[in-house]
Amino acid sequence: MYKIHYTKNHMKKIFLKILGIAMIIILFLQLNVLAVTKSELNQDSKDTDKKIEEAKEELEGIKSEKSETLKQVENLITKISSYQNEIDQLDTQISKLNNDIKDAQNKINQKQEDYKKEKELLEKRLVATYEAGETSYLDVLLSSSSLTDLISNYYLVTEITRYDKELMQKIKKEEEEIAKAKATLENSKSELNNSKATKQSKATQLKQAKSEKDSYVSKLNEDEKNTQEQLEQFEKDKRDIQAQLAAIAKKEAEQAAAGNSNNNIVNNPSASGYIRPIVGYGITCGWMGYANHTGVDFSGSGIAGKPILAAKAGTVVTSTALKNSNGTYRSYGEYIVINHHDGTMTLYAHGKPGSRLVSAGQKVSQGQQIMSVGTTGNSTGYHLHFEVRVNGVPVNPAPYLK
Repeated sequence: MYKIHYTKNHMKKIFLKILGIAMIIILFLQLNVLAVTKSELNQDSKDTDKKIEEAKEELEGIKSEKSETLKQVENLITKISSYQNEIDQLDTQISKLNNDIKDAQNKINQKQEDYKKEKELLEKRLVATYEAGETSYLDVLLSSSSLTDLISNYYLVTEITRYDKELMQKIKKEEEEIAKAKATLENSKSELNNSKATKQSKATQLKQAKSEKDSYVSKLNEDEKNTQEQLEQFEKDKRDIQAQLAAIAKKEAEQAAAGNSNNNIVNNPSASGYIRPIVGYGITCGWMGYANHTGVDFSGSGIAGKPILAAKAGTVVTSTALKNSNGTYRSYGEYIVINHHDGTMTLYAHGKPGSRLVSAGQKVSQGQQIMSVGTTGNSTGYHLHFEVRVNGVPVNPAPYLK
């Protein structure tokens, strides 16, 4: 019975060990999955930011182009209205000229009628004179009873002849003057019609140009609508990515808290002579946890601003900040490299801005604070990125911290 009882306890211990190992493996896999997902999401976030900026620039360009086109349309409308007013004025003038021409023609017709009547009277008088004989006027003169009567008769005959002649000339002259005035009116009407035709042609061209601008504005409105919808979708994508990153950060914090409480983390030197570069926090992303991750990350709730310690005594070879030309952080951000003079160097990255306490050439002791935890450079949250390099080549830091 004792032997069977011992076997059960033994099997129980083996089971618990296997379960513990399995949980560690699962946790490690989860961390790696989180790291990969986080890296992909960070890249998606950058890509989406670029798309948002491009969409905003395109939208601004469309709005600017539409505003300028609408100004051109307003200018065309003003010109079209001006030409239309001028055409209306010409129509009024042409209408008046038509009336004046009609009046002139009526007057010409009347003069022609008067001329015709006077001519007929004259012809009748000539016929009567002819029928009476060529001596008719002479008989009138000779039949005078006295000198006074002769003079009177002569004057009468002369006046009749002169009157007939002047009347015919007057009627003819008036007809010619009226005809001349009518011709002037016709010429003015022709000029006005030509001017009207020119303005109508320009107005038609302007209307065509306006129609083209209106079509272009419609296209710009459609482009603006589509671009605005794209921008809103990109912004939604960005919010979704941020929500996923926040969820991952929360998960990492929970796992870090669980790791810190369960691992009984201490900061005594390891067998390799190294201490952990930060107290109270465990590794949340391991060596090669995602592509090109040549170190380990320490993170967890409340880590922001915590002291970063020299893992081993040595000499500072680098203490600087990597920045872009526009002043923003890149890569490691605020970082420090220490040479331990045994072929190994350690690197501490993403420090808090302005928190570096050592400079190149300075000797540091093990456990000395060199910087504070930040999130500068290629970082999505507060953490310490720690590397170990042997002869300049990055290696897995984990064995050096055991």
